[in-house]
Amino acid sequence: MRRRYLFFVVALTLLALPASAEEFKFPVKPNSVRFAAIGDMGTGHGPQYEIAQRMVEARQRFPFEFVIMLGDNIYGGSSPSDYQKKFEIPYKPLLDAGVKFYASLGNHDNANERFYKLFHMNGATYYTFKKGNVRFFVLDSNHMDPQQLAWLETELRSAGNNDWKICYFHHPLYSSGKFHGPATDLRLLLEPLFTKYGVHVVFSGHEHVYERVQVQKGVYYFTEGSSGQLRAGNLKKTEITAKGFDRDRTFLMVEIAADELYFQTVSRAGETVDSGVIRRPVHVPAAPPAAAWRGTSRPGVVRGRISLPVLLHPWFPGTCEGLAGRPGLEPG
Repeated sequence: MRRRYLFFVVALTLLALPASAEEFKFPVKPNSVRFAAIGDMGTGHGPQYEIAQRMVEARQRFPFEFVIMLGDNIYGGSSPSDYQKKFEIPYKPLLDAGVKFYASLGNHDNANERFYKLFHMNGATYYTFKKGNVRFFVLDSNHMDPQQLAWLETELRSAGNNDWKICYFHHPLYSSGKFHGPATDLRLLLEPLFTKYGVHVVFSGHEHVYERVQVQKGVYYFTEGSSGQLRAGNLKKTEITAKGFDRDRTFLMVEIAADELYFQTVSRAGETVDSGVIRRPVHVPAAPPAAAWRGTSRPGVVRGRISLPVLLHPWFPGTCEGLAGRPGLEPG
């Protein structure tokens, strides 16, 4: 009887241990889009270098092809030595392997970073690029002026509905962080466009923690602002909190294959602090009134491709199956 009791206690103890990175495995499907996301990393200090080394190790198992940068890329200066110490040296193994970095600007960044070749901004503070079946929209949340909003609406509209739409920028629209909190003024400007044109996922930094919030109006929001900086104990559990981690530095990895997005967030210690699968929503066009078809039945041409007329339609939220909902990983 005593032996059975001890076995039961040991079994419960093992179940309560934090998950290791090896417990979650990406499918690494042919032709999938694979990338990592880091934010608020450019300190040049030891923790940034340690996260960079974890990224190198993780890439041996999950060969991501590029990295999106969520702002605050270079803290405290913009001299050649700053770029070397805070970017080129820590990420040298990835750069040497051909991994490309696509940057957005944070509030601690110099706008001239847009001319730095290895950030692939090509002189623009906001831009778009496409990888496989994913269209990325990189925004400058420091200066969200009418010109940028008009550009974003044009690009979102012309992107159609066949590809994943992912936006990333520095300031989070939703956040449970105590220090900054959500950028509500920015949300009023961007959220209507995200919902109107079917943006699926948004990545931000700024708050020096990791957080994934509950789906908001059909959009999934991630904050990854602890890839170099950390504000320990900064998360408060709120009604929007799906998963959070504020005890160590982290980085995020993503694989998109057809209509599924797999994600894993890994700490500096190599632990999986969050992971799961997001399934892209099914778009069901609403049947318009007969009169609405007058003069709109001819297909149009968008960037050289034939497209059917755009119809108003409801968006049904997809599903997210978390794989790391384990004790000890919720924010305090």
